[in-house]
Amino acid sequence: MRRTALLVSAALLTALLPLTAAATASGAEDPAPSPTALKAWEVPPPVDRFEGEVPFASQPAEGIFTWGSDADDPPALQLTARSDAPEGAKVLAGGYDISGYGGFTHDFAAGEPAHDWSAHRGIRFWWDGQDNGKKIAFEIKDGGAHGEASELWTTSFTDDFTGWKQIEIPFTDFTYRTDYQPVGGIDHVLGLTQMWGYAVTLPAGVKGHFALDGVELYGKADQSLRASVTTDASVYPVGEGGTAKVRVTVATTGSQPVDDPVTVTYATTTDGTAGPGKDYTPVSGTLTFPAGTASGTAQTIEVPTLKDRAAESAETIPLKLTVTGAKAPAETPQVVVDAHGLPYLDAGLPVRKRVADLLGRMSLAEKAGQMTQAERGALTNQGDIAAYALGSLLSGGGSTPTPNTPEAWAKMIDGFQLRAQATRFQIPLIYGVDAVHGHNNLVGATVMPHNIGIGATRDPGLAEKTGAVTAAEVRATGIPWDFAPCLCVSRDERWGRSYESFGEDPALVESMETVVQGLQGRADGKDLSRDDKVLATAKHFVGDGGTEYGSSTTGTYKIDQGVTKVTRQQLEAVHLAPFRTAVDRGIGTVMPSYSSLDVLGDGQGPVKMHARADMINGVLKDRMGFDGFVISDWNAIDQLPGDYASHVRTSVNAGLDMMMVPYTYKDFTGTLTDEVKAGRISERRIDDAVSRILTQKFRLGLFEHPYADTSGAAAIGSAAHRAVARQAAAESQVLLKNTGGLLPLKKSEKVYVAGSNADDIGNQAGGWTVTWQGSSGNITQGTTIVQGMREAGGDVTYSKDASAPTGGYDVGVVVVGETPYAEGVGDIGNGHSLQLSAADRAAVDKVCAAMKCAVLIVSGRPQLVGDRLGTIDALVASWLPGTEGEGVADVLYGRRPFTGQLPVTWPRSESQLPINVGDSSYDPQFPYGWGLTTLTHVPQGGTATLRALALAATAAERAGADRAGRELVAKARLIVQQKAGERITQAVAKPFADADHLLLAGRYGEAVQKLTQAYRAA
Repeated sequence: MRRTALLVSAALLTALLPLTAAATASGAEDPAPSPTALKAWEVPPPVDRFEGEVPFASQPAEGIFTWGSDADDPPALQLTARSDAPEGAKVLAGGYDISGYGGFTHDFAAGEPAHDWSAHRGIRFWWDGQDNGKKIAFEIKDGGAHGEASELWTTSFTDDFTGWKQIEIPFTDFTYRTDYQPVGGIDHVLGLTQMWGYAVTLPAGVKGHFALDGVELYGKADQSLRASVTTDASVYPVGEGGTAKVRVTVATTGSQPVDDPVTVTYATTTDGTAGPGKDYTPVSGTLTFPAGTASGTAQTIEVPTLKDRAAESAETIPLKLTVTGAKAPAETPQVVVDAHGLPYLDAGLPVRKRVADLLGRMSLAEKAGQMTQAERGALTNQGDIAAYALGSLLSGGGSTPTPNTPEAWAKMIDGFQLRAQATRFQIPLIYGVDAVHGHNNLVGATVMPHNIGIGATRDPGLAEKTGAVTAAEVRATGIPWDFAPCLCVSRDERWGRSYESFGEDPALVESMETVVQGLQGRADGKDLSRDDKVLATAKHFVGDGGTEYGSSTTGTYKIDQGVTKVTRQQLEAVHLAPFRTAVDRGIGTVMPSYSSLDVLGDGQGPVKMHARADMINGVLKDRMGFDGFVISDWNAIDQLPGDYASHVRTSVNAGLDMMMVPYTYKDFTGTLTDEVKAGRISERRIDDAVSRILTQKFRLGLFEHPYADTSGAAAIGSAAHRAVARQAAAESQVLLKNTGGLLPLKKSEKVYVAGSNADDIGNQAGGWTVTWQGSSGNITQGTTIVQGMREAGGDVTYSKDASAPTGGYDVGVVVVGETPYAEGVGDIGNGHSLQLSAADRAAVDKVCAAMKCAVLIVSGRPQLVGDRLGTIDALVASWLPGTEGEGVADVLYGRRPFTGQLPVTWPRSESQLPINVGDSSYDPQFPYGWGLTTLTHVPQGGTATLRALALAATAAERAGADRAGRELVAKARLIVQQKAGERITQAVAKPFADADHLLLAGRYGEAVQKLTQAYRAA
């Protein structure tokens, strides 16, 4: 079980932990105990003696337990008798061989009061050194309900010695864990009054053993353990001639008054770029908070700036604070005199002139910073934003503030933007997230169906609405950039990202690109500065949906990040076509694919897309005329051949403008600068990249409004937004079979509901929901399918595993399918299958044997049900409908008709894969475009009617009457589906699927002719 283990790699662990080894001492901090009156802190209380008093057990009992990233990573522990034990007769010893992460924890019993460590200076223990030079992470658990619902505070020591040594760690050395908290922060203050134990993370990548003894508290607490001085900000921007006001506050754990006086001596220093007497008036003095001062008391330091009327870049004035009696602020606050009078700051100038002016003022290091994007959780110090002039931050999947609320998102991002104000030109950050089906990282946001469901709706107007809702909710939390939409054309449903695609037909993907306007607004970019629009990203350029099964070399992935082998014609027609449309729609950014492209006949063989200058510079930028900027995928340049300098040089010269280097932003900026200085990357290429980035920042209005506009936050998860998601969920439902008109259900019918996905919001939302991979269970707010059925007025009984008696019901509804996954983790063969689980199969078999039944498949791709199709009366492809299960209930109970159509081919067997519309051999279970209807009149007639429809459709096509043409094809499709029924032969399926492609391509007459061919074969 994961417990308190780090959710990061060993390399990242080392980067996140403090590098200063804990102090060692002989106990000199402990005063000699008085024989008459010993105080609590004078007798070191034991935490662990390892003589058998604490068992190997886990919560809720007090105990010691192990954890790790996989079955092999938890260490083996035992209490071992040793003659050299520093205390007592036994020590805690163990061996380890950790590939990911692993360690052990001592949790105090959850049902008992927490321990109070506040009277002591720190914690110490004996460690049997192996002199391996590795860092050992040591963390303590503070506050909360119990040890697994507490704050984690961490530090480390280095095993660079041999034999027993006592390690002393003052509580002041512990820092709050920002990368992982079991339930999120409680108050972010190390209170020490409610302690629940400790944990040790052992080093990865080296086989070893350890021994630990005598964990105990030591010393007398000093006031700085519970009292601290803070400033209300780290950066104080002020207009030239204005006065900065730095608010200094003293606070204590538990809000108790300070016992001893706290003094803060302050003085402006000359370490900044502003000149004393020229740009500001120097100040100095002392603030005193007397003994008895209440926690939260604040005083203000004023720093006046001077006006000289000259146009200038921003200038900094550090304010040094020296604190006695309390913990000092973590960093020196800076007053910043805002940049002023420079042309790029003039919002009345054309964007291109503003860009040219700013670019001409920037240094190479500043330009390199603009081309760098870091993960917010990987910042070693928020001051790095200014120190490295970073251009962008992102939240990877599940990288969220604590608590995960709209207010916390806005506050977090505003804090990052404030840091950027300390740079010379105050260039704002552009913050990005993967909001791929709504603002899916935010708990309580409106979560739309995944793209495969949107493709099933065949409703471009609705696709635009879903984009608009997503944009409004994302921008209301201070985020101006969305890494969406995915314009992949999914050609193999074994791909773990297939649900991120609108479908297997490029014509369908192109038709759904109205979502770009929903996200960005008008194609000319003039809506981007609105408080309800975001910069969109077309991904993944190009061919990520065409990778061959078994071609991936990434870990255990099977197809994701593999090789796409195509002819030049196939590349143009299938994979490039959606990107041409995106460029025409004004897409602001493009993200290349992890995958490799092998264009048959070009002589290059497979080349990683991040290295394909011919495609990024040649096709995307030059031929298509893309004028936005290209952003790499997560750490993608690390997959290129060669050393790191080669990675940087190759990708930038290939046309990448900004690099997503989550944890290596320092290495990237330094390497990029070196490569330019060495002449291996031209300054012209750098200027092109930075110009593209700055252009989008100006268009977004970030220079004028860098901070979050939260006026739209009240609409996040609102009824109006959820109504759009509900409509999308309803329209995405594809009715594949409906024997005897079982659907829609009648409210008078007694309905038996079963299945793993009937009452699971996490499963129906899928991957990329709250976390990267998503998860089962009640992870966010919404309505499950069975809840929606009840709210629709249905007479419903629910039994997840169909164990409840099945007698006395009119109809059964079994909701089965997949559990969440994302990217290559979800590849078929990588722990996933296209077969229903054993529990799902059992539920279908039991219910469908007992009564008429409808089976709903909640999944990111087709599931193989052919062996059970004969026992199922109605079959629905529900895809991943998002948080609004009421939309599914709407079509089940006839509030809305079933109108969805298959966006991908539904195979008979896995051996048929890949299978796609247009294949010469095409014999699926259900063809692309198939979708029965309810509440809809099916036109009467046969070949004569179809002949008349073909003539009318051809005329509509010639007249440019698209709506009429689509309606005529839809009538023909209904006629064919009614005749074919459940007898879908190869002769029916191929022309039927081809007709849907022709419809999307605007060739209405030919579409009806194909449908006529299918009709004759039925």
